[in-house]
Formats: sequence, structure tokens, C-alpha cells
Amino acid sequence: MRLVVNGKEQHYDGEATVLAFLQSYRIEPNTVAVAVNGEIVPRERWAQTPLKEGDEVEVVHVVAGGSGPSLDPGLWPLGKPYRPEEDPLVIAGRTFTSRLILGSSKYPSPEVMKAAWEASGTQMVTVAIRYMNLEEGGGSGILSYIDRSRIHLLPNTAGAKTVQQAVRMAHLCREATGTNWIKLEVIGDDTYLWPDVAATVEATKILVEDGFVVLPYTSHDLVAALRLEEAGAATVMPLASPIGSGQGFIDWVSIKRIIDSVSVPVIVDAGIGTPSDAAIAMELGAAAVLTNTAVAKAKNPVLMAEAMKWAVLSGRMGYLAGRIPKRETAEPSSPPEGVIAARPSP
Repeated sequence: MRLVVNGKEQHYDGEATVLAFLQSYRIEPNTVAVAVNGEIVPRERWAQTPLKEGDEVEVVHVVAGGSGPSLDPGLWPLGKPYRPEEDPLVIAGRTFTSRLILGSSKYPSPEVMKAAWEASGTQMVTVAIRYMNLEEGGGSGILSYIDRSRIHLLPNTAGAKTVQQAVRMAHLCREATGTNWIKLEVIGDDTYLWPDVAATVEATKILVEDGFVVLPYTSHDLVAALRLEEAGAATVMPLASPIGSGQGFIDWVSIKRIIDSVSVPVIVDAGIGTPSDAAIAMELGAAAVLTNTAVAKAKNPVLMAEAMKWAVLSGRMGYLAGRIPKRETAEPSSPPEGVIAARPSP
């Protein structure tokens, strides 16, 4: 007998019931739905429902929503659980399993600061140097709250406005902390705390010559980043937006260009406001994120610190997984083949 099955004509010579027809194709009954001449046939009536010459039979089943999976596993082995210790951040030969760097200012108390560091899992913290008020006495100050067996100090030259001033501050930092790592900042504009990139490149050259591991704060200018790399910088640290502004990204495209163009780690620094900002930085392929104000001035700094931790991890995993390419037009998530045909209203 002639049947029209899923829109295609075919001959069927077996027993003329719905159940027998399905059994002839070894179809598992619990996985399909059947309609005959547009009417859905309940499963319990299949054995009693006859098929006649010219009947239209529709057999549908559930399929995965989407086209075939990609064979490219991205930058991380397919099926392998992500473990930060197997994907370390390496700067100047030093290994870190955390890709979140925090600051040490603006917290409501030293105890909250320390608790935020613990919640974040950070392994690097920035500190600044300032003149000591000798009338208040000495003491270890901020250093007494830092477990240096777990947390690496990153002194900075915050406040420097000239090459000479930044270099002098770096040397004082090294003497005070015992580390030759320096986050180099040379500010060219007081309103936006925008980096003076020419002075930063010059200071980088000098400090590298002086034996420093230099992590320079810079704008999101690609050429500046390239010149800093040529000058011997261990990383480049472009701002997302002005320091402490919480604006998030004002030009993520330029930061992506830097990430794609330099060989040293790129650390997004300044302007991060929310965990989603941190995740975006990591999804772009940044090696790490440095934030201070977004955590320290949050209503709950400890909770925000933990949120930043998971955002950085999530963004890193998303980057390694490999995002889909952007398209100008839509692409269906469900297969375009085998779509159920429309039937005229009765």
C-alpha cells in the first residue's frame, strides 16, 4: 500500500496498524509521537489504529536543539575539568594560580581588607609608599596584615608625575619592601589620572636597566603597549576606564587589540566596577585583572571580593572554551530539517 510518511511517498506491505508500522522500523515506542492524516494518535491506540491506502503518517521524535558540535576543543582539552593550578599565570618566571590582583587602600578597616583578600584567593596585592608621620611612631603598618608566604607584594609608584619621580619612588619601594617588582604609574592628567605613556615607556627602560620587574599602568593605546613590551616590561596593564571610576570598559576593542598583539601578559587595570567587568576582561583573553575600589568601597567588600574571584575564573574558562563567532544574521538553534508541516485548519 502507498503511504505518505513525513511528507515522502513510500510503499508499505506489512500489517496495517500504526504499531506494526513502527515495529517494522524497530522504533522505540516511548521516544516518538505519531499523527495519521493530521490527527495525533495516542500511544495506547496504536495497535487498534489502521493504516489505509494514501494515509499521511507523521512520526516525530525529540532531537538536540542545535547543529552538530564543534570538533575544535578550544584552548582547553575537551572533557578535562578546569583547574587553575593547571593553568597558571606566569610573570617574570613567577607562577600564580589566582588571576585576580587586589589593592590595599580604601577599605573600611584593615580587618575587612584582610578578609576580602582571603575571600578573593588573591596571590598579589598592590601597596604604595608615602612619607611617614614620625610623630605617630613606627610599626610595620600594612605589611603586618600581609602573609608574604602566600601573597606577593606589588609596590606601585602611585602619585608620580615625572620619570624622575617614578624611578625614585620605585627604588624606595624596593628598599622598603625587599621586592624588585614594581607597578609603574606615571600620571599625565590629574582629573582622569590618565597615564603619561611617553614618560611610562622611558621610566620602564630605566627601571628594567636597574633590575626591576616592571608592570606598567598604561592607556589602551596599542602602540604604547608595543613600546612598553620593547622596553622590557614584564606585563602591560591597560586601563578599562579611569582609576576608581567604576565605569567598566570604555573601549574593550582597543584592549583586545593589545591582547592580540603583545606576547607579555596583559592585565586589565583600573575602572573595573562589577564582577561582569572582570569577566569581560578575562573573556577577551586578558591574563589577569587588577581591581581595588570596586572591592574596597563595595557595601560588602568581602562578598564582592569573592564575586570577583568567581568572575575572573568564569571569564578565563569562557575564553579557553572558545566563544562562538558573531554573525550578522540569525542561525537556528534547532535543526532546519524535519520541521513539522503546517496543515490547513479543519
